Amino acid sequence: MKLNFKQLLPCIAIPLAVGAISGIATSTSVTTWFVVLNKPSFNPPNYLFAPVWTTLYILMGVSFYIILQTPKHVWLQRAQLIFGVQLILNFCWSFLFFKFHLVGVAFIEILLIWLSIVTMIVVFTKINKTAALLQVPYLLWVSFASVLNGAIWFLN
Repeated sequence: MKLNFKQLLPCIAIPLAVGAISGIATSTSVTTWFVVLNKPSFNPPNYLFAPVWTTLYILMGVSFYIILQTPKHVWLQRAQLIFGVQLILNFCWSFLFFKFHLVGVAFIEILLIWLSIVTMIVVFTKINKTAALLQVPYLLWVSFASVLNGAIWFLN
């Protein structure tokens, strides 16, 4: 497959922009409200989140690019839809958790993100296995983040 940078760049830039905008919601609370919350012992240091999410957004974009490069496929429209759904859910979580401090609602919402990622992997697998595999780190991180969100909700 020959790289088409005109299509690759937006595929990566859109998830990165979603992350950057939702990161603004996060940054306003990380050094204030979030500091005083009771957190479990497995809560990672704050500096870890930005590089992890940046990597995940890039992988997400590359994966989506691969899907879009696939010749017409019966599952392509579903793949595009579920990619958009999970990206919107991902975007909303930071606002629910960090901006509005709705830890319980954010927990329910992150479970929806998790389900949307699983669905995305299943749909992507029908089109391109490499694209699906690129989403596995995202699923693993959101699995961890779900447990962390639930633990913070429980502890507070």
